[in-house]
Amino acid sequence: MKKLKMTSSERALSIIKSPIMTEKSTTLNQFNKYSFFVSKDSNSLEIKQAIENIFKVKVTKVNTLINRGKLKSFKGSLGYKKDQKKAIVTLSEGNTIDSSLEIK
Repeated sequence: MKKLKMTSSERALSIIKSPIMTEKSTTLNQFNKYSFFVSKDSNSLEIKQAIENIFKVKVTKVNTLINRGKLKSFKGSLGYKKDQKKAIVTLSEGNTIDSSLEIK
């Protein structure tokens, strides 16, 4: 049987980069879903433990996706923006995250 390793508080703060404050993500807040930019080397279990550690809430589900960087031209040369990983976290009933808080 596998032992689950708990993430430390330093690792938890390095996993969660920042909350996403867009129109679409704020409409998801009424369904108890919150969006975050996370590090690309993290998995769903680590993200769940990090959110529970930082915000002291109960997480029921974590969905992740990777936004591929768009092709952009700058002064005639082509390049790509960075890839970003997003996590949409569903909280259990009665738990909320204050969206005015910012992770620094």
